[in-house]
Amino acid sequence: MSYPKLTPTFSYKFLILLISFLIPALLFTLWNSKIIILEAHLFSPSPSQPAISIVMDSISLIFIFTVSLISFSVLKFASAYMASEPYISRFNTLVVLFIVSMNLLILIPNMITLLLGWDGLGLISFLLVIYYQNPKSLAAGMITFLTNRIGDALIIIVIILMFDQANWNIMIMVKSPSSYMIATLIMLAAITKSAQMPFSSWLPAAMAAPTPVSALVHSSTLVTAGVYLLIRFFPYISSSKFSCDALMILSCLTSMMAGFAALFETDMKKIIALSTLSQLGVMMMSTSLHMPHLTFFHLITHAMFKALLFICAGTLIHSYFNNQDLRMFGNVSFSMPLTSLTISIANMALCGLPFLAGFYSKDAIIEASMLSTSNFLIFALTIISTLLTAAYSVRISLFTLWVPALSSPMIFTSDNKANSYTSPMIILSTGAIFAGAIMNWLFLAPLSQNLLPLNMKILPLMVTVLGGLLFINKTLSLKVSLNFPSPSKKDILMNMWYLTPTSTKMMSSTFPSLSSLYLKINDHGWNEMLGPQGLFSIFKKSSSISTLTSNPTLKMNLMMMLSLMILIYLF
Repeated sequence: MSYPKLTPTFSYKFLILLISFLIPALLFTLWNSKIIILEAHLFSPSPSQPAISIVMDSISLIFIFTVSLISFSVLKFASAYMASEPYISRFNTLVVLFIVSMNLLILIPNMITLLLGWDGLGLISFLLVIYYQNPKSLAAGMITFLTNRIGDALIIIVIILMFDQANWNIMIMVKSPSSYMIATLIMLAAITKSAQMPFSSWLPAAMAAPTPVSALVHSSTLVTAGVYLLIRFFPYISSSKFSCDALMILSCLTSMMAGFAALFETDMKKIIALSTLSQLGVMMMSTSLHMPHLTFFHLITHAMFKALLFICAGTLIHSYFNNQDLRMFGNVSFSMPLTSLTISIANMALCGLPFLAGFYSKDAIIEASMLSTSNFLIFALTIISTLLTAAYSVRISLFTLWVPALSSPMIFTSDNKANSYTSPMIILSTGAIFAGAIMNWLFLAPLSQNLLPLNMKILPLMVTVLGGLLFINKTLSLKVSLNFPSPSKKDILMNMWYLTPTSTKMMSSTFPSLSSLYLKINDHGWNEMLGPQGLFSIFKKSSSISTLTSNPTLKMNLMMMLSLMILIYLF
């Protein structure tokens, strides 16, 4: 039986049409400082009838524009990267469904529709992670899916608690007795989707998916859904001090943990995934400090250079015949100049070097954290995370562009000049260079600027430079391409403080052990004897008595005996 196939050309047309619609709507909302709300009643225009609202403000339109632009670049890259795959049409279909789920989450401020988009992201991400259909991909897909299901369950509980609101529209929520619980559950749901501690292990595991999927999932869609949820619910969550404090601690620890793990990882895709985890921690920390506008600012700039970094990594992996070991790359700057240039731009933007995309957002977040009333330990963890970001970014550039490769030169192929490789790099490089300045003009220019002394103003830049120099100095002094600490320290750092083995062990052994114990106590214990088995024995005995009483001879004898007793009593 044949079925219609979704070709890459159709996907391009769909995204170009979406971008063409978004540009005038975005310009209208920005120029007039207005919000467009489209409301459709399902049955009749009555206040008591359910309605679907579409909210188009600057946040939602900029986010969808970013998602669409990155999706177009990723699909263009995938058309060459996955040209030999037999199920490329299935892949294109899943990517388009992924984008539709993200749009449902962004545009419609209704908890029911938000759940559809939220759950759709989790389900489709599972199908994309297991795309290669091998045991490793299936294990990674199950960890991803089960962790995201925790967030789905929390969103369902929030929907139940919102019955006292008389509606599920998040734009008109009011204070209620369940407000504290709703804020806490929303915060927990967000950290499951954005892989904050203790739900961090699924994000590096999702690297089993194809590289184009990683570029889309880890830049602007799945992992940022939790951040976007917190931005939309911020007026509601900010009133809960417990939620903000817990989010602040977890995000800072996540960012530092991911930075240390990226510093000693050898898989190139996992290093970039851990850098995503680190930047998500920065975004969450910014939200907990009551700076949602800076959170959204960093979300957009991070999406640009992170998608570019994944596409550059995919080009290198494709050129080295699917090798992902960082130690096998080297001297790429001479043989692949375009890839070298773009990966350098992405890494410098990730570090936050001046006038690139990451500089404006990360600098603003660090400056705002200096002026916040939070504990000094939070600021110290933020500075350490910034230093680690510079260190692992320099590590990627050093080992791919300058250090001599450890692999044989015979496994290398030259820089691919195909348009499907070069055009996504050029588009996203432009975003990695100019997105920060544009977003700064849109979001921060109308606001009051932070006034700091010169030494505090240049502190983020000095920390970035210090992190890069420390790593270069350590590498050159040891004269090795990779330098690990002792095995015990390496294990605790690379396993993300043992979160990865703990999570997988919990999935593979804890739940089966609990189910076995439950079976032993209930199905094989007193509950079984007092419950189903006991009822069965009672019914069995009663049925035997009923069978005995149904005997005609016995009935006749009983009637004769009863008649005789009546006669004796009367006479």
